Formats: sequence, structure tokens, C-alpha cells
Amino acid sequence: MFKNTSLLLLLAVILVACQPNENKESKKEEKKTTIPKVDIADIEKGIKSYIDTKTKAADGYFHVKDENKELRLKLVRVHTEYLSNLGPNRHFACVDLADENGDVYDVDFFMEGEPGAMDVTETTVHKLNGKPFYSWKQKEDKTWHRVAIESASNELLGVIEGEDEFEFYYETTLPQIENEAKVWIPIAQSDQFQAIEIKSMEIHGEDQMLSEKEYGNIILFLNLKKEDSEKLVKITYQVKRKEKGAYKEENVNLNKYLSGNILMPVGNERFKEIVAEATEGKENDSKLIQARAIYDYIIDNMRYAKNEKYGTGDAVYACDSKTGNCTEFHSLFISLARTADIPARFAIGAGIPSDRNDGGIDGYHCWAEFYAEDKWWPVDISEGNKYTALATYYFGRHPANRIEFTKGRDLQFEPSPQASPIKFMAYPIFEVDGESKVSNAKFSFQRMKTKEI
Repeated sequence: MFKNTSLLLLLAVILVACQPNENKESKKEEKKTTIPKVDIADIEKGIKSYIDTKTKAADGYFHVKDENKELRLKLVRVHTEYLSNLGPNRHFACVDLADENGDVYDVDFFMEGEPGAMDVTETTVHKLNGKPFYSWKQKEDKTWHRVAIESASNELLGVIEGEDEFEFYYETTLPQIENEAKVWIPIAQSDQFQAIEIKSMEIHGEDQMLSEKEYGNIILFLNLKKEDSEKLVKITYQVKRKEKGAYKEENVNLNKYLSGNILMPVGNERFKEIVAEATEGKENDSKLIQARAIYDYIIDNMRYAKNEKYGTGDAVYACDSKTGNCTEFHSLFISLARTADIPARFAIGAGIPSDRNDGGIDGYHCWAEFYAEDKWWPVDISEGNKYTALATYYFGRHPANRIEFTKGRDLQFEPSPQASPIKFMAYPIFEVDGESKVSNAKFSFQRMKTKEI
């Protein structure tokens, strides 16, 4: 076992890097010897070659046995920051691989061999969507052993997995009206991940449901008079929401999600430089791997902050300031992904708190999806940036506790606001006597199936 102090210290450094306060074991006793110089690049090349060879020899998937089932996986990324030497010709790698449903598995690999001739001696599934199955603990004799983690809940970090059910209340107070006013309000719709029922609507004036044809959104349009001034509009939804993973979509027009939008340009020189930097060494890898590299670049380089022009969804501003809220994070991701020839798209709604069962909600939330391996993969980079423990979860998944209002950018419908096209839509749009006015919206909820918090 580990009686070599220098090797033990080296291993401890590896383990602290791979996950906080966790350690990886080396199975064989090492004698005092000079550890040969093996470049980290050689270890990365070795593990990628191993996975690629096994994938090609099988059915296009890398197979990993996990207890009583066999996983069919695609490479997402090699954690280059965790690649390490454990001793003479012995190496360690952490690798993320995704299954057909979008679940991301963190797999630990122990390898032996020289550069160009490495073979895997042990493979262990360590995490699923960022949640560990085990940790590592040191015994009194200085050896390391696995410790099972009975339960690791993400709810404290805002994630409800599986399903969630709640009533969602959308409210807005109409403006002061001298003569007439027009109001546009986004309406949530059912899809394969959310079942939407409108339980009640308190509305005023003449109403009409508008169809936004490009992305299929529905907008409530109100034509108002003076007597409607400062009245309350309230829409009550009953929502059953499923956790969202990678999914297929029939007859999708991918070209629509490769071209630029007004505040999300594609292919400018700065974006090309960033894509080249983020995907360096991955130019010939899959779009799934490249998308993860862009995701990681944004997490590493942006900071969640509401400064100056935040909330406009301006990808160039996000790139220059390296700050913003969810709209900046996902606008920059979409611009960079499309620049890398990866279809990507935008959606907006609201997150439902996981740490309580009712009350107010602090505004809208938005997210993105990209297309790879014949599926749409959900991402939530701003949440992954806030909670680094969930960065893996939010690459390929959206939790059940949210509601989606609209999809897409640069929305157009008829009758349209003077400011058309609309960048994106979560809050109402007010026009009073022909002039745009600042709108307001208040969100709250009541969970139907009470959860123990």
C-alpha cells in the first residue's frame, strides 16, 4: 500500500483537485523509485484513444458496467485538470460521458503503460449528473477506501429531480391610461416536459390570442380603454413539469438555429477566436465535446453580476464585460455554439424555489439548448456558474421545478408592438397612447405535492 510519502502527497493533490476533500486510491504498493516524466497530454491522448477504440469496436458507444446494468455512453470531456501520474507507468483520469437520455456520468479510470501504449486496469462510475455515489476516506494505515454516500440531494442547490407539480400565478398591474392602451403577455404552453392548464384568467378590455409562427409561441393581446387603468391582470396555471434531459425532435430546421439574431451575432472575429481557444485540441472531436468546452469556457470566464446593460441578452456585451445575468450567459453561449457550427436556441420562463412550497419568485429565468448526437441538450450555464457542484448536472439537464413561457429570439407577431421584433418575452409589453411604457410582472407559486424541505 502507500508507504511512499511523496507518492501519497502526489495522490492527495490529485484527489483534492478532482473533487473537494475526496481522494483516489492506487491499488498497488509502490517502492521508492524515480517517477518517469509523463506529460499530461500523453495521459489525455491515452484515455481518449482507449475510449475511441472501444467505441468503434462496439456499436458506436463506449460501454461501462455499472452494478447490474451496462451503460452505452458518448465522450463529453476529459477532465484535463485532474489527469495525473500515480507512479511509474500508472495514471489516473476523470472522464464525463453521456448516455442516450442525456444523463452525464463521471467515470474514474486507472491506467497502466507508457505513452502510446496505455491500458485501463479499473473503471468506476463515480457520479451521475454531478451527484457522487461514493467518496474516499483514508484509514489509519494510510491506505484509501471507498465510502458509500447513501443520499446526496441537490434540492438545497435549487434542483428538484424527477417531477414537480405546482400552481403558478402570473400577475401584472395595467398602466394609467388616458385614451387607449395595448398589452402583450406571453402564455405558457404544454410540451413533452410540461403539462399546462390555465385554471383562470382575470383580464380586461378586448382580448385575443396571437400566434407567433417562427417558434410557435402564444401571446395574449389586450386592447384597453381608460376605464381599465391600473386594474390587475392575473393568470393562474396548473403545471406538471418533468425533469428535462437530452431529447429528440422531429422535423427540426437546424439552419434556423445556426444563423445570428439581432443581439446574438454569429461568426465575428472575436467569437471565432474564443471558439478556437475554447476548443483547442478538440477540433476533430464531436460537437458534444466542443459544446462542453464552450460551456466550460463561459463558466470559467464570466461572472454573474447585474451591471450596466445586464438583462438585454446582448452576446457582444457579455463577451466584452464578462458579466451579466442568465440572458447574457446564454446569449454568449448560443453565439459561440453557432459560430462553432453547433445549432443552439434560447428559451425563457421562471424557476420555482426548491427550498419552500409557496410564495414569491424573484423574476424570470432563461436557459439554452444545443443540438448534437441527433438530440437537443439542455444547458443552464448561469446556474452552473453559481453552483459549481452542479456544473455537470446543468450540462444536459434542466430540473423539474421551472416553467417555460416562450422560445426563441427576435419574436414577431401581429398586431405587433412598435418595438418589434421583441428580443425575448417573459414580462408583458405595455403601449399607452402609442408610447412604450415600462411593464411590471409578479410571479408566485403554490406547490401541489408538498415536499419535505
